[in-house]
Amino acid sequence: MLSQYFFILIMSGLAVVLPLTAVIMGYFIGPRRPDEVKNDIYESGVETIGETWVQFRAQYYLIGLVFVVFDVEALFLFPIAVAYQQLEMFAVLATIFFVLLLVIGLLYDWRKGALEWQ
Repeated sequence: MLSQYFFILIMSGLAVVLPLTAVIMGYFIGPRRPDEVKNDIYESGVETIGETWVQFRAQYYLIGLVFVVFDVEALFLFPIAVAYQQLEMFAVLATIFFVLLLVIGLLYDWRKGALEWQ
């Protein structure tokens, strides 16, 4: 039993150490010779004309976030639907609470007008 937790500890340590090592090595080893060409704004090989910073509406992000939330909901509900016959009452109530919480969030977004396309 303890060896399984030791394996998890080793993997967690690697998950922290390897990215940090790559970032630190990139900071110290990477080239530091900025010039006008490197600092130039690059958009798919085409020189930009006019203002390069465009303000996006937050509605795009909200709709994307709602999509991701309900995608994750489907991901969580699929195993529950497969094993529904073997679930205890607590698991069924927890699932109902989970879905209810997401429906309340959706109704809140809907009422605030976050899903209105203008």
